[in-house]
Amino acid sequence: MKKKAVHLVIFSFIIILSFGAVQNPFTLNYVGQLKDDSQMVIKEQDSLYEEIVARAESYTEPAIDARIDKVWKAVPGYNGLEVDVEASYDKMKKLEDFEESRLVFKETSPHVHLADLPPSPIYKGNEQKPMVTFLINVAWGNEYLPDMLKTLKKHELHTTFFLDGSWVKNNPNLATMLKEEGHEIGNHAYSHPDMSKLTVGRIDEEIQKTNSVIEATIGVTPEWFAPPSGSFNQTVVDQAHKHGMRTVLWSVDTVDWRKPDPTEMVNRVVSKVHNGAMILMHPTEPTAKGLEDLINGVHEKGYRIGTVSDVLSEERVILGVTLNENRGTNSDKEN
Repeated sequence: MKKKAVHLVIFSFIIILSFGAVQNPFTLNYVGQLKDDSQMVIKEQDSLYEEIVARAESYTEPAIDARIDKVWKAVPGYNGLEVDVEASYDKMKKLEDFEESRLVFKETSPHVHLADLPPSPIYKGNEQKPMVTFLINVAWGNEYLPDMLKTLKKHELHTTFFLDGSWVKNNPNLATMLKEEGHEIGNHAYSHPDMSKLTVGRIDEEIQKTNSVIEATIGVTPEWFAPPSGSFNQTVVDQAHKHGMRTVLWSVDTVDWRKPDPTEMVNRVVSKVHNGAMILMHPTEPTAKGLEDLINGVHEKGYRIGTVSDVLSEERVILGVTLNENRGTNSDKEN
């Protein structure tokens, strides 16, 4: 009887302990914390972990804040870069040796973002970002759009088309095609006026009327506004901002409307391309003929091509395996 009683007590005690562990999250959390702490102690005593920590700072690149530049006006920020020590350790611990190619990085955000700046025109992306974009303003040149779209598709590229509102109204199928091809759509006013000479009311009308027809036709609300002929003043910038858009211009111009020789145009443009370049073009014969060579030339110089949103985002672009590749700057603004 005594043995049975002892066994019953022991059994009951085990049940109570088990029940308490299952029902008591604090007990589980405590045990889990002890386990995590012990694993961290083991890591910190590992020479590989210590080496990753010691080397991490040498790979750090600080984030760059967005700013208002005296020449370039609003310039977006650029994410920083730092080593993810824990993830890097997990990738290397099986090798038991430090290997640079197995480092894992994470981006760090700037303190000041483009959205924090007062309404200002934007001419280019951050000078540390090895990416460029094409600003394709469309108010005419329908016959050249198919070839341009075919070339962009061949290279698996998406860029930004700024559409004249009246053009969208008259060419809904072409506007739909641009969207279906995956390109970004911007606002290029409604009737191609000199925006700097308009009253506030007319500025609002040009912007809102274009947004309305774009939204009704392809279901897109533009984020970017490109004033026709690049003519604007601060009132234009402010009104575009009130409609939820930032005003963008360019840092490199194809001047394709003058019908230059395609080869000469491409060579001139490629020679001026820089980090964060915004390249202005239109659907013209020289651009349609020279677009493939232009794309190849930009790629050969080590730049990626994306939309305006891609170029003006803070997200980093890392080319190849070299972290500091293509970090050049551009200081000469095109006239």
